[in-house]
Amino acid sequence: MLYLPMAMKLISNKVLREFAAIHADAQQPLQDFRRLMEHGVFTNFAQLKATFASVDKVGDRYVFNIGGNKYRLVAAIAFKPGLVWVKAVLTHKEYDQGVWK
Repeated sequence: MLYLPMAMKLISNKVLREFAAIHADAQQPLQDFRRLMEHGVFTNFAQLKATFASVDKVGDRYVFNIGGNKYRLVAAIAFKPGLVWVKAVLTHKEYDQGVWK
């Protein structure tokens, strides 16, 4: 069977909206992240890193700097089916506390 990569599906935008309701300056960067992710075709970490230069792999999660490194978005990614689960959006301080791990 031939594998054809498809654009990623982000689950869930609700997490992004809820965080932006508290941190209004995160609204635009989070939606920019969502659009880039949903229009991108990423079949591996190297391709993801080519679009999101600051992304890091931490254990089985991917951590993105958002809003000029003011916020952190933690996601799980299944490259083959093209799924991205947003696990948390955190301030830098919350991220450093490590509760998300």
